[in-house]
Amino acid sequence: MRIAAHIAAVLLGLAFLAASLLYFLKLVDAPPPPEGSPAALFMGALYPTGYLDFVKALELIGAILVILPWTRRAGLLILGPILVNILAFHVFITGGQGLLEPMILGIVVCTLFLVWVDRRHWWSFLTARGTT
Repeated sequence: MRIAAHIAAVLLGLAFLAASLLYFLKLVDAPPPPEGSPAALFMGALYPTGYLDFVKALELIGAILVILPWTRRAGLLILGPILVNILAFHVFITGGQGLLEPMILGIVVCTLFLVWVDRRHWWSFLTARGTT
């Protein structure tokens, strides 16, 4: 189980690392969404405000942290909300289009597997009581 968790973490980290590096190094231009579509309006708000730069920087940091076993939980805490937003974009903005792409399914499966493998630590984190 430990080896499978390492493999899932590396795959998850590499996916987010590649996405952030492709963005920052401008190696690939994503095709623009259809003019006037909800996706075009949404991306039109993200690009000029610099918000997408912030998200991609968090992807880069989270990817590096999730690859390293001793910082994996911190990486999942950073990548988790990003993954939720990716899924929400595909559900609400594109109407489910692209939701079943292999890349998105792989990211979701790897994330859920890593959380499941470390579920005792996550449960203790969620149920911890303050010492004040």
